[in-house]
Amino acid sequence: MISKKIKDVMQSGSAIRAMFEEGKRLASIYGKENVYDFSLGNPSVPAPKAVNEAIVKIAQDTDTLALHGYMLNSGFESVRATIADNLNKRYGTKLNFKNIVMTVGAAGGLNVALKSIINEGDEVIVFAPYFGEYNNYVANVGGKVVVVPPNPPTFQPDLKAMKSLISKRTKAVIVNSPNNPTGVIYGEDTLKELGAILKEQSEKKGEAIYLISDEPYRELVYGNNQVPFLTKYYDNTIIGYSYSKSLSLPGERIGYLVIPDEAEDCDNLLAACGVATRILGFVNAPSLQQLVIGSCIDEKTDVSAYDKNRRLLYDALTEYGFECIEPQGAFYLFVKCPIEESKFVAKAKEYNILVVGGKSFACEGYVRIAYCVSYDMIERSLPYFKKLAEDTLK
Repeated sequence: MISKKIKDVMQSGSAIRAMFEEGKRLASIYGKENVYDFSLGNPSVPAPKAVNEAIVKIAQDTDTLALHGYMLNSGFESVRATIADNLNKRYGTKLNFKNIVMTVGAAGGLNVALKSIINEGDEVIVFAPYFGEYNNYVANVGGKVVVVPPNPPTFQPDLKAMKSLISKRTKAVIVNSPNNPTGVIYGEDTLKELGAILKEQSEKKGEAIYLISDEPYRELVYGNNQVPFLTKYYDNTIIGYSYSKSLSLPGERIGYLVIPDEAEDCDNLLAACGVATRILGFVNAPSLQQLVIGSCIDEKTDVSAYDKNRRLLYDALTEYGFECIEPQGAFYLFVKCPIEESKFVAKAKEYNILVVGGKSFACEGYVRIAYCVSYDMIERSLPYFKKLAEDTLK
């Protein structure tokens, strides 16, 4: 018999994955070119050429034991130092290798961080809309998710509502900017106020409330938008980063945690994350990919391709009459449903347009469109989006 906890997860499923699988089914019937699958945030822009070259060079030139053997659970010190130096140069921080823990992507990093700080029954506050897997990550360690309701039309965090939800069991707050699913970047003033509230409430509580920043989309920003680095605004910050989107490496599962010296009980927290990495079964982040990151620290993905997609889709859908917020980062468009969400998703599927309902992100009445697809596919889908508008915006 499988465990009740896993059984519950299996039954609730993932709407994103389910829609992705539906896309495969429809493609087998109608042909791939006639299905417009916007369900999964799978980067369409290739990884930089230097990444593939580094993989080959490292595999050829590195001693087998050094390449494929065990290392500290927190990762290669040389790679961690390279990451720390890069962050210091970009954000004016004062990190060193010990402040970095290499992780199995941002998801692995968040699970490590939560395992390190959460006790049974502790509460973790999240801002809707949010990535639904946070529910499972928190449940994995016996915690409870507390949801701050969405704040349309800006979708900036509702800090007054958050403050009202802080209790003696609150142990952490998770933020995600640029945000999945809205593409919104949380502004500097918002983050300063968030930090001030958490500092005040931590002092009142007599124990740190950690701010966990989930940042897989940090490098995917448009125009003059910038993503503030949160350790500047609140000492008890844990940053989780992934190269899945920034270097188009989702399947390689490589990222890191940042825990600054200013964080309460920093040394023990860093040691706990190393232990959590081991006991969660990761043992360490993939060795080859760590070395690749160390070699390619200054490489970037081609954000202009996503920006081109963003402009085409946003301009077309708003012209058709749909209401949506213009994304500042990431590669998602969050569209308000003109009719009941489930009916809108079903109606879109009649035109072989696959989107994910906002209910999956604790924000019913919207759909998420992942535009990390080919420009050509978006162009081909537009006549059907127009028909969808004509059907639902009457």
